Amino acid sequence: MFHIPGLCRRPRMRAGLSEAVAVTRNRTVEHTTHPTRTEMTDMEPTLYLFFRGNCLEAMSHYAETLGGEITGVFRNGDAPDPESRMPGGDDMIMNMHMKLGNAAIMASDNTDEMYDKPRGFRISIAPTSRAEFDRIYDALAGDAESVEMAPDKTFWAERFAMFTDRYGTPWMLNYEGAQASA
Repeated sequence: MFHIPGLCRRPRMRAGLSEAVAVTRNRTVEHTTHPTRTEMTDMEPTLYLFFRGNCLEAMSHYAETLGGEITGVFRNGDAPDPESRMPGGDDMIMNMHMKLGNAAIMASDNTDEMYDKPRGFRISIAPTSRAEFDRIYDALAGDAESVEMAPDKTFWAERFAMFTDRYGTPWMLNYEGAQASA
């Protein structure tokens, strides 16, 4: 909810299935259109990762390891004019797109001044076999920045691991295996 200075009452909402109008003292304050439930279920999130100058290397590694397809790479040098460029050299990636199953992962480079280490999330992958789990773990965590939980059995999964790869991307791998039916 929002507050309008000088008014002590909170706005009340008149809502239909796809619209809401906030009214305070019979004055319309805000009008918004909300998506219907069908529109909301049609949305799919896209991960967007930032790298410290090694986006092309990282995303190419992810595509090779996970079976993704790189469908677009736009470099700083491809910008039509200097005003459209981001800070940095011609080879910096402005935008890169990888298709991974039904998901999309996008990424770009950042300068050291603009880069922040990822926090508060992990990319979770669910391999379909123990061999696939081990292959992915070896490829992504082989020279990891950190391993928060080495591969091990848990009460929910036959094999689970959490780590941050050499590019700074935080991952979780979860193979349910026999634990799925337990």
